[in-house]
Amino acid sequence: MKTITASRKAVKKMSGKDSRKTMKPSSKEGLELIFEDLLKDIYWAEKYLTKVLPKFAKASHNEELREAFENHLGQTQLQITRIEACFDLMEKKAAAKKCDAMEELAKEGTEAIENHAKGHARDAALIAAAQKVEHYEISSYGTLRTMANVLGKVQCAALLEETKDEEAETDEKLTTLSDKINQLAIAPDLV
Repeated sequence: MKTITASRKAVKKMSGKDSRKTMKPSSKEGLELIFEDLLKDIYWAEKYLTKVLPKFAKASHNEELREAFENHLGQTQLQITRIEACFDLMEKKAAAKKCDAMEELAKEGTEAIENHAKGHARDAALIAAAQKVEHYEISSYGTLRTMANVLGKVQCAALLEETKDEEAETDEKLTTLSDKINQLAIAPDLV
């Protein structure tokens, strides 16, 4: 018996690990960590969008689409302050973690700008890219809101729900614009 205990101590000493340090967090602690990680992810994503949206607006041919991107930029800046408020409510410093998904989704809009001449067809491609971004955000905020509710972070959940609703409204506006712009893209002489 002494040999087994001595062996365990030797293994711990060699690995430099103490079982107390490697214990898994409780389920609630685990969910808290996931929630915080996802919040950092969407924080980076929204900050990244503040750099992307002006490019989409500038590349837009349709005045209404340009205004929609500009308006959403202002909304995005407000959404960033809501995320920061969630970090404050958690008594954590607001921190961003690179969101590869948002970077790749936004890249589709950049490719539309590079691959198509300014006009209705490019606008249609920009809307398609922007709606993919909106759907990602709607999903992200819905997930975060649900986690916040389960964790008892009611104020944070309300802030996240407000942002999710704004993202859904933006998606609806883009759908309405898409109906018109897609028609213009196939029949530009009707303008």
